[in-house]
Amino acid sequence: MKKIVLILLIMVGFTANSQTKSELLKHYEAYYDQMRQQGDINGVISAITHLNILSPSKERNDTLAYIYTTDNQHLQALNTIGIEKNESDSDLAVQVKAISLKALNQPKRALEQFEILNKRGPNPYLAYELADLKIQTGDNDGAAANIEYGIANAKEDMKYAFYERQQPYEVSLKAAFIHLKALVEFNKDQTNIDGALATIDEALKIDPNFNLASLSRQALQSRKEKQETKDPQATKQ
Repeated sequence: MKKIVLILLIMVGFTANSQTKSELLKHYEAYYDQMRQQGDINGVISAITHLNILSPSKERNDTLAYIYTTDNQHLQALNTIGIEKNESDSDLAVQVKAISLKALNQPKRALEQFEILNKRGPNPYLAYELADLKIQTGDNDGAAANIEYGIANAKEDMKYAFYERQQPYEVSLKAAFIHLKALVEFNKDQTNIDGALATIDEALKIDPNFNLASLSRQALQSRKEKQETKDPQATKQ
């Protein structure tokens, strides 16, 4: 008799626990919908976190990491899904890792993630990210290949955003590639500054308001003038 009572108590407790979990899931699903309607990012993050605790889901976890990334909480995003290179990751997870690692100044690790995305679906925007990161990591030949692809495939209506000024701005993606081409040319032969300057001028001809290209041109011009001051024969006229 005691055993039967004990079994009944366990079954009642299990049923009550299941009902409580089910009710909590419904509550946080409703809470998530409400926070999303209100545009409350912190509320959405809280709701998904609670849902993940109650019912773990890789898809939901990837979504949580993505929300962190779009809110510029890159460390939190990576703490959510990790930084490891994993070919089986969803496109969303790889994208989060790539963007957040780049934002946290981890170009080598970010490059691994962008390479995965590029294998799955190459496009000019990914080519730009790859070229930029390869320049940062010293792979000028690899960057040149991505730049060549980008210039050949960038459409006239494609833009790329830059943030080095207080006010973000967009330029032609093709002009952005040509600017990177100039940097690669200079890295490969730092004695031929005129060649790099001519390439930057191509980018500025396409987009005269390309501030970063203008800054690069000023830096190269200043370097050229210093070389000419030290040795008039050091720079080709």
